[in-house]
Parts: sequence; C-alpha cells; structure tokens
Amino acid sequence: MGKGEIDQIVGVGPSFITYLYTLLHNPFAGDRTTMTSRYYPSSSSSSTASIKGCCCCLGLLFSFLALLSLAIILVIVLAIKPKKPQFDLQQVTVQYINFAATNSFTSAVDSPSSTSLSLVIGMVFTAKNDNIAGIKYRDSTFNIMYRGVPLGRGTVPGFYQAAHSVKKVQTTVSVDRVNLLQADAAELVTDASVNDRVELRIMGDVSAKIRVIGITSPSVQVSIDCSIVISPSKQSLISKQCGFDGLQV
Repeated sequence: MGKGEIDQIVGVGPSFITYLYTLLHNPFAGDRTTMTSRYYPSSSSSSTASIKGCCCCLGLLFSFLALLSLAIILVIVLAIKPKKPQFDLQQVTVQYINFAATNSFTSAVDSPSSTSLSLVIGMVFTAKNDNIAGIKYRDSTFNIMYRGVPLGRGTVPGFYQAAHSVKKVQTTVSVDRVNLLQADAAELVTDASVNDRVELRIMGDVSAKIRVIGITSPSVQVSIDCSIVISPSKQSLISKQCGFDGLQV
C-alpha cells in the first residue's frame, strides 16, 4: 500500500500521514532525546557523584593513616621508655687567671674602685645515654658568673649520641678584662689574694631529642647549675658541685 492510498482511506492531512508512514517504516525514529534522557542519566550528574565518592574515600584513608601513625609512635614510646639525658660537668681546668686593679682608691677603705678580670677556663662535660635509641643534642650555651655578675660564656656544639654510650664534650670560656664594680672588686681581691679561693657559678641549658627510626621526640630541656671554687695562685680547681634545676619538656 502506497502513501497516496493511505491518504485516501484515512482522509487525514498529509502531515499526519507522513508522520505515521515514518513510524511504520522506522519505529525508533521518534523522539530520541526523550528516550535518551529517560533511560540514560546525564554525564555531569554522574561525574559529580564520582568526585564526591573519591573525596570521601581519600578522607577516610588519610584519617586511617594518621591514626595508624599515632598508634605506631605510641607503641615505640612505650617500648623504648625514654629516659632524660644525663649531662654533667665532669672536669674544670683553670688555664689562665689575672686580676688588674685600677689606680683609683676610695678614702674610706683601701680597696680599688674597680678591678678587671681575665680568665680562661676549660670545661669537660660528660653526656650519658641510657636509652635504646640515639639522642640528638642541640647547641648548648653555659654562662660563668661571679656573685651574680656575668663574666663570659662557652658554647658546646650540637652532636649526636648513639644508644647506650658515654660521650665527652669540651668547651673553653674566655673572660677578657671584664670590669667589676667597687663592691664586687673588693670581694674578688680579698678572695683571690687573701683566701686564695674564688667561687664561680656555671649555668646553662641542655636541649636534646630522642630519635628512633627517623622519628624525633619532642625536645627535652635540662638546666645545669654548678658551683666551682678555683685557686688563683695554683690556677687549679679546688671543688665542684653540680646539680639539675629541673626537667622541662
């Protein structure tokens, strides 16, 4: 049956007949856009859902890794049982000491108005590590004082100490013509010339970190406070007494 015969039988307009004829010969030539949108979702919505799912998975993965790392660190700390570093002043040698009094004297007492002090002291420190892990020490600075007056300072360079070991480090403090006030100068002259004993104070902080498998612990700081008595005439050490002020983390 041709197209003209269908027009005569049905008696409808040519446009409808044309549409019907097309459907009879190609039933899938209709509204493909409607069928596509009905059975296949859009690509933009599926991409958004995929991105959200990936972000959620990455967040869970990072959280799991962070908790796992924290658990490993806690296990290592509990297994090591870290101990505070032992850092002590082992030896003090007086290499040079000299007093130079000024020519100005007071009328009340026969003592110089000021005195300059030159002093060279060598110090040997002993670091002891009882941990099963190494210790990394930072640079440490030690001050020498006489009756609360700073005279000079010495620096111990940072170093690494292996586990279960004892290491000796040394430094030299040079005091070059430091002027002392009248009261301190009078006491210093009396201590040096009459008593032949000068008491000095050495203070400083030691900062260290424990390292295990590339993991570094928080910094541990120990304050050292030592009192030494030296003999100016013999240029030697008479006595030494040291202690730790406290442990700070």
